Amino acid sequence: MNTTAPHTTVAGTAPRQPAATRRVIDAPTRMFHWLFALCFVGAYLTADGERLRLVHVVLGYSMAGLLVLRVLYGLFGPRQARLSLLWGKVAAAPAWLRSLKAAWWGTGQATAPVNWRQGQYLAMAMTVVALLAVVLPLTLSGYAAFHEWGGEWLEEVHEAIGEFMLGLVLGHLAFLLALSVLRRKNQATPMLTGRMEGKGPDLAKRNHAWLAMLLLATVLSYWAWEWQQAPHAAPTQVSCSKDRQAGDC
Repeated sequence: MNTTAPHTTVAGTAPRQPAATRRVIDAPTRMFHWLFALCFVGAYLTADGERLRLVHVVLGYSMAGLLVLRVLYGLFGPRQARLSLLWGKVAAAPAWLRSLKAAWWGTGQATAPVNWRQGQYLAMAMTVVALLAVVLPLTLSGYAAFHEWGGEWLEEVHEAIGEFMLGLVLGHLAFLLALSVLRRKNQATPMLTGRMEGKGPDLAKRNHAWLAMLLLATVLSYWAWEWQQAPHAAPTQVSCSKDRQAGDC
């Protein structure tokens, strides 16, 4: 009689079930994020020199238009994309700072532990708010400088705001990298796929992919229109401050 105990082979093991995920960011919000990032990077790289000056200007206009669309979506869009949620996280800063102060410089009495996860969300929200807030003075100063409404000081102000925004972007990326290392999970994944690991209901009930495609089509159509208009642009519309210094303008 064969009494050999049964054993499980590798081939007989049950297939591993994929981790549960839920949607936390809808498609229009992600599309805005990546279009906005693309416009800023392109505008920054084309800031110097006259050959790509019009590209720089068009990308700046695109950032301004995207900001307007994001504000409208944040006011009238679905709940998870509302700007009020973002502002609610920022408004919690005083209470969180008081808890941090009590934990570090307490009087010896028992205090509640610091909610570091809330602090991480707070820092992320403040960075996003700062980035959105900087766009308005950045684009307004760029528009005025392009039309030569001010002197060189206005161009310097525009460049300074651009460098400040670059610092915010780099800080944002560094913070994401630090969180990814700390939590051992890529924190940029939700902005790529819209989903994150974890059980529970979707925070973004609907993806609204059609609206994201409409946003992309609108931006691409604007760029195509500018491309068609560029060959007919008057030479006086292009700033030539360097040539003016040389006596050529």
